[in-house]
Amino acid sequence: MTDTLTLTRPDDWHLHFRDGAMLEETVPATARVFRRAIVMPNLTPPVTTVALAEAYRERILAAIPAGVDFEPLMVLYLTDETPVEEIERAAQSPFVHAFKLYPAGATTNSDSGVTNPARIHHLYEALEKHDLPFLVHGEVTEPEIDIFDRERVFIDRYLNDIRERFPALRIVFEHVTTSEGVDFVREGGDLTAATVTPQHLLMNRNDLLVGGVRPHNYCLPVLKRRTHQQAIQQAVLEGHPRFFLGTDSAPHARDKKEAACGCAGCYSARAALPLYASFLDRHGALDKLEGFASHFGADFYRLPRNPDTVNLERRDWAVPETVTAAGEDMVPFMAGQALPWAIRESQ
Repeated sequence: MTDTLTLTRPDDWHLHFRDGAMLEETVPATARVFRRAIVMPNLTPPVTTVALAEAYRERILAAIPAGVDFEPLMVLYLTDETPVEEIERAAQSPFVHAFKLYPAGATTNSDSGVTNPARIHHLYEALEKHDLPFLVHGEVTEPEIDIFDRERVFIDRYLNDIRERFPALRIVFEHVTTSEGVDFVREGGDLTAATVTPQHLLMNRNDLLVGGVRPHNYCLPVLKRRTHQQAIQQAVLEGHPRFFLGTDSAPHARDKKEAACGCAGCYSARAALPLYASFLDRHGALDKLEGFASHFGADFYRLPRNPDTVNLERRDWAVPETVTAAGEDMVPFMAGQALPWAIRESQ
């Protein structure tokens, strides 16, 4: 039995740091394990320009602990009014690495998002021309569409057409949640990939609803039925090179989650790598961890794999019941749960 693992230092290809005082918790929690992270731009107001991304990046850099080597990879937020010139500026920037489509109203701070993805083909064309990855929250938002069907409908209504019309566009299906999403990536060719979160890998909608509503497991896209979870698990277990680690770690204060209208998001940054390791270990597939966590995302983004390493060891530890951020209590994902793998602190 393997008791230690040494991996190429991993990256997190989908992450929410938030802003302000929250950065004092979220940035160190990620930087102590991950070398780079794709930083989502859904602040208030959103990060829509290179200038705003540069300012946000400086705030993140200021929160990195001394002596820790970490690079935030910035993303710009697409809107109906995004000018093609901003995509051109982003292509010249050394720190902007992608653009993100949020359908308006789909998730936290998405009100400024795209109202009709079929009407911004000129922006997809510019992204394709400049070889900037297109990151997509793949859900429709019409109230008459069942929340469990919104990913499938988005694929049918928009994403298949985008893939066909822009064959050289790199697409990342963020936080994939359905078998239809998995199939879209599998069938989409070398320029189509997906990020996989701990919650969608480890849970299904029973974990949200059975025995009462569990607000700390509530995320968007919402957890789906077990058959969809199994499709995601199979892609990871087989080591498919276009499915890679993206935690979607998203901090919210406890009182904002345990509320009449609880916030969507799971804060997993502190425990993410041990969670993925524990899942793969249970299925006899620890050999798939390094590709999933450390290689596949870097290769897709056409960035060098990290030169340093991270060490894990087989020992029992428990995810904290709470953490404090910006002066408020947060309940992390899998709070209080015992895990068999931990980061080796002495590295």
